[in-house]
Amino acid sequence: MAIDSAGAHRYPVPLIALAPFLLITFGVAWGILAFYILLPGPMTAMFGQLSGHHPLFILAVWSPAIAAFIVITYHAELPGLRRYLSRMLLWQCHPVWYAFLLGVPLLFYAGAAVKGNLFTDPFPFTSLPALLAAIAITLILGPIEEFGWRGLALPLLQRRFAPIWAGLILGIIWGIWHLPAFLLSGTPQSAWSFTPFLLGSVALSLIVTPLFNASRGSILLVFLFHWQLINPIWPDAQPYDIVFFWAAALVIIALNRKTMFRKAGAVMRVVPLTAKRGRPGDLTGDLTEETRP
Repeated sequence: MAIDSAGAHRYPVPLIALAPFLLITFGVAWGILAFYILLPGPMTAMFGQLSGHHPLFILAVWSPAIAAFIVITYHAELPGLRRYLSRMLLWQCHPVWYAFLLGVPLLFYAGAAVKGNLFTDPFPFTSLPALLAAIAITLILGPIEEFGWRGLALPLLQRRFAPIWAGLILGIIWGIWHLPAFLLSGTPQSAWSFTPFLLGSVALSLIVTPLFNASRGSILLVFLFHWQLINPIWPDAQPYDIVFFWAAALVIIALNRKTMFRKAGAVMRVVPLTAKRGRPGDLTGDLTEETRP
């Protein structure tokens, strides 16, 4: 078992694993998109016009998950990867977080109201099959990122930093990772401005961090949170939704200030302990949990 920076035999996946995770994540995503930016003609002729549904774009979007699976398998082998994936079974947390997840669309409706298009933009789908197809596509795109960002990177950062700083750092990294998509036509981000997006990414990272810790490391709940952010049903609220993201972030930080500013109780394990009946065990950094049956 690997040794973390404190020298204790705590974690199968060590803190240093963050480096190869980021190298693979940025290398795959930025590498693919860089070829389209620098060699648009040959790449389009060879692979077709890049779009949000293009296989290479999807591969770039999935790069955090791919990197996480590689790093975890290297350090914890296949049994560790299976225990890591069992975190998709974690769903228990305070009901207020479920209420918040259901209420996320209100941030977009509020932003659209300020923008002035709440009642003027038509519903984007004309048939139920088209709506279901769009929802299915969004489920297998952005949310898959969370296997890497919150599944691996956030627990590693929380070994070194309090949750608020870990969330802030990860939000900046998360936002910058999207940068090449803003430089290409045909991607969803090509019509947006990067600076507001980066600010919004930081706010969203600060929002999801206490949700992640309150759910004891659930990948499922952050998966659902990410899906709510890109659900095609919600109105276009750019860039005013970012104001409401930050308002929500500040309120959530204030309400969770006792846990956001200290590492005690934060999720620090990538691979959970094995509990009874195959359910994922503890994910915090409390060494006493190592002796649980």
